[in-house]
Amino acid sequence: MKKKHKTDALSREFHKFIADIENLLKETADLTGDELVLARNKLNDRVNEARGSVSTISHDLAVRANKSASKANRQVHEEPWKAIGGAAAAGLILGMLFTRK
Repeated sequence: MKKKHKTDALSREFHKFIADIENLLKETADLTGDELVLARNKLNDRVNEARGSVSTISHDLAVRANKSASKANRQVHEEPWKAIGGAAAAGLILGMLFTRK
């Protein structure tokens, strides 16, 4: 799954969660006793579901970030002069941009 797709999924899950909480608050405004306990249980279930989704998506994003970092590290060690040249070029360009008036 692409990183963009995972962040979109995380965003959708968050917005869905907020909408569910808002709906539940509207529905439970005048509940008492057993009805309130049922609503609280429903809310707890939804929070746990959202927590699981966010945890899964976050884990997947962390795994992808680690893979990308490992790949970059490997490339720098295999071809250090390219990395040094790229860093020098970026530094030169940034230096020129920052010294401009």
